[in-house]
Amino acid sequence: MELTWHGHSTWHVEVGATSLLIDPFFGNPKTDTSPADVDPDFVLVTHGHDDHVGDVGEFTDATLVGSPEVTGHLAEEHGFAEDDVVGMNLGGTVEPGDAFVTMHRADHSNGLGEGFTAPSAGMPAGYVVSDTKPTQVDDEESTTFYHAGDTGLMTEMREVIGPYLEPDAAALPAGDHFTMGPMQAAIAADWLDVDYALPMHYDTFPPIEIDTDDFEREVRATGADVEAVVLEGDETFEL
Repeated sequence: MELTWHGHSTWHVEVGATSLLIDPFFGNPKTDTSPADVDPDFVLVTHGHDDHVGDVGEFTDATLVGSPEVTGHLAEEHGFAEDDVVGMNLGGTVEPGDAFVTMHRADHSNGLGEGFTAPSAGMPAGYVVSDTKPTQVDDEESTTFYHAGDTGLMTEMREVIGPYLEPDAAALPAGDHFTMGPMQAAIAADWLDVDYALPMHYDTFPPIEIDTDDFEREVRATGADVEAVVLEGDETFEL
């Protein structure tokens, strides 16, 4: 599995022959990539805030995946064909191509439209992306990536996502102010029992500028066997 970070919460994930783009927002200072440079099969959105769906309209040839409230709004707004929209909900797993995608709750707010003027879009989400179907039976051959969305720290990481969905790596918001900061993101990595913790959702706007050394130090302070992996914008990590 290849994980490419395009800044903020935008990840391009390759699972076998399937290409997934999560939270397309290329208007951030960490990336030199334009939407035209990316050709995903599926676009996954965690919630409706502008800094997570800002470039969704550039990918109407892909299949849009997300909660029914968010995908319904975006499909109407940008002209996705009905057959190119997959509405799913919390706890559900869908099979886009070679991947298995499970939606889990995120503790955050949600909204739609510029300035979030549209009604609430329901519970925001994160995604657990795997190359095998999740089961209660341990599968040491599987590779699994957790994109946590804009969540705050929540005990579901320790009690559900870690022990049952078993991610190997997690992309965790670490910019503080609107999401977790370095300390809580490091605790999340420990609770999830991942091998690799990758910070995201930082340095895009002044309120979320951080020193990533703080994230690495906080991960070490947990005492967990977790490696902090701080990527440059547009850098790929092989999982």
